Amino acid sequence: MRSDPKRSPWKGFLAGAVGGLVAAFAMSQFYVLFQEAESPVQQGQEDSTVKAASAITRSIFHHQLTPEQKKIAGPAMHYGFGASVAAVYGAVAEFAPLVRTGWGMPFGAAVWLGAHVITVPALALSRPIAESAPREEAAELGLHLVYGAVVEGLRRLVRTYLLR
Repeated sequence: MRSDPKRSPWKGFLAGAVGGLVAAFAMSQFYVLFQEAESPVQQGQEDSTVKAASAITRSIFHHQLTPEQKKIAGPAMHYGFGASVAAVYGAVAEFAPLVRTGWGMPFGAAVWLGAHVITVPALALSRPIAESAPREEAAELGLHLVYGAVVEGLRRLVRTYLLR
């Protein structure tokens, strides 16, 4: 059995970021499966990642995103957020083994609660979850649990075999 590699916040940060990028992709792929259950009205709404990217470019660069730019900015925001949150998780996991319990699913649930449930609606980037159907929110929670598990699985793999 392998022992844990020597603690390194930078290696943990990098391992978490790699896990976060792949986990954001996995989350997107699972989202496609759940998307069919949504109503056509919800499918036509602008995604919160696109709204966030639009708000940033408006306020910082004084630029309105074109529809073509939104197609790039939304996923860039999704992957950037997924990688950055997971990178912090990876660095913390180096020194606080408790966060690694449950194969990252508590981490995924925390991201769901902190981002999807609290922050995104508070910034008016999406409607509050109280206005969503329970099935939609169950799917969102499930997507974030997948995200957390993929982050932790890849973080462990990268730290154990690639960044010893």
